[in-house]
Amino acid sequence: MNVRARNNVRIVGTEQGPTVMLAHGFGCDQNLWRLVTARLAPEFRVVLFDHVGSGASDPTAWDADRYSSLQGYADDILELTKELDLHDVVFVGHSVASMMGVLAVRADPSRFAKLVLLTPSPCYVDDAEYRGGFSRADIDELLDSMESNYLGWSQAMAPTVMGAPGQPELSDELAESFCRTDPARARVFARATFLSDNRADLGGVHMPTLVIECAYDAIAPRGVGAFVHDHIAGSALLTLETTGHCPHLSAPEETAKAIAAFARAT
Repeated sequence: MNVRARNNVRIVGTEQGPTVMLAHGFGCDQNLWRLVTARLAPEFRVVLFDHVGSGASDPTAWDADRYSSLQGYADDILELTKELDLHDVVFVGHSVASMMGVLAVRADPSRFAKLVLLTPSPCYVDDAEYRGGFSRADIDELLDSMESNYLGWSQAMAPTVMGAPGQPELSDELAESFCRTDPARARVFARATFLSDNRADLGGVHMPTLVIECAYDAIAPRGVGAFVHDHIAGSALLTLETTGHCPHLSAPEETAKAIAAFARAT
């Protein structure tokens, strides 16, 4: 299968600049990076794509078994870097895509230079001293709600995820993005996302890493960012003074500046 078509790859920006790959989170697509992309493109070569099952990816590429775990998405990322012959990639993963990036660089770090983990969570479920933000009952209720009424779930969940009540148009956009995703595929992706536990994988990252969290995030609380930072040796932690789980939409200027500064640093 043509990997470019499978993942609806789009490359913008300057050919001479460092390569930044932007990976979207659950229920989203590459278009949600547009405000950050516009700010990065004058200086960087920006690689955008849609995960299989999302956006304008090839629907024939969907495989419920492959995409029932985050490793399937990580394998796609590695295939993309090889097919496009990318080197020294600054990989930026939003939300669950941050853990896809962790898995990808653990498997084959040779094509990557740096990692940016934007509002990451290695585990959404509380466990002993770890606080992921949800109980297992919370996650089961969330998944049951998706199963019974996906469109209703999308409308109800989007404002919580976006966390920007002063910008209701952004919650509407996220809800529309959720609703464009095939419900059956979204449910598989949701289970892979919210039931994942990648805490043990963090220690296998051995490259410059920036963890970006928001001051208030209902999906990935402050302590989660600190946990990721503490478990990736040599990583940096940056807290954006904004709310919500999608700062690339709600605070694109600050998000783009953070990515650019880290990407260009030597």
